[in-house]
Amino acid sequence: MRITLSNPTFQAAVETRGGELVSLVNRAGLQYIWEGDPAFWSGQNPILFPIVGSLRDGQVDINGQTFRMDRHGFARRSEFTLADQGADFAVLELRESPETLARYPFPFLLRVRHQLLEDGFATAFTVENPGGEPLPFCIGAHTAIRCPLREGERFEDYALSFERCEDADTLLLTPEGLLHAGGREPMLRDGVIALEYGKFQRLDTLIFENLASGRVELRCRGEGHGVSLDFQQFPMVAFWTKPGAPFLCMEPWHGCAACTGESGRFQDKPHVILLEPGEKKELGYQFHVLTDNG
Repeated sequence: MRITLSNPTFQAAVETRGGELVSLVNRAGLQYIWEGDPAFWSGQNPILFPIVGSLRDGQVDINGQTFRMDRHGFARRSEFTLADQGADFAVLELRESPETLARYPFPFLLRVRHQLLEDGFATAFTVENPGGEPLPFCIGAHTAIRCPLREGERFEDYALSFERCEDADTLLLTPEGLLHAGGREPMLRDGVIALEYGKFQRLDTLIFENLASGRVELRCRGEGHGVSLDFQQFPMVAFWTKPGAPFLCMEPWHGCAACTGESGRFQDKPHVILLEPGEKKELGYQFHVLTDNG
């Protein structure tokens, strides 16, 4: 089911399948979210839960038992329930089912709130543990922003600019999509990354951990329009595209792919969150539209 949201600045759409916000259009008709195209990637804005990235051999150890789970978990292919709705917001929920328990043996409640803002949108995740044992999980977003945004522009006309003038290395992935233990490559210098497809063809994903910045802008150089992502509540942020595709995924992560040297136990995954019975955790991120004037 598709849910329409609107405010004086934007109209948006949310799908109960995957719980995603799949459209953000301003009053001039400019679409900010990638529409999805199987020729490149059919995804748009998937929710990554209860894992982020790939597992080693597609499996994970939970309390001494082996469970299999696809990359980025099952939320993105699950049907959410609409729990609340207003003109400019929607709240969707996902709970355990026989299908999820076969891959992730925990009762849980995942609540997602999409809220339109005057200059963009905010997404908030709330995970609750209604069970009787600790609940481990990772969570993240995979928001595909159209890039370029306007006719006549190129992907290479855009750059990523972090709020602080910092230097950082990208973590490296193996061909199987695992984090290479100790693998790093210089990437972020003076807080800026110029976009070019060659980076993604060679590295697949740019992944940063524990940055001083909590905000990054995607801007058209010389013009100034674009979007910014506020990810302060997430310890990792990643960027991904397919070479030649007109989008860039901007991804706040609390968790990541399995590391080549890790134990394989869920509770040992980097940045895993562990909820005790009855506890809940709230995390959120925001996208703000940038105009030519700032």
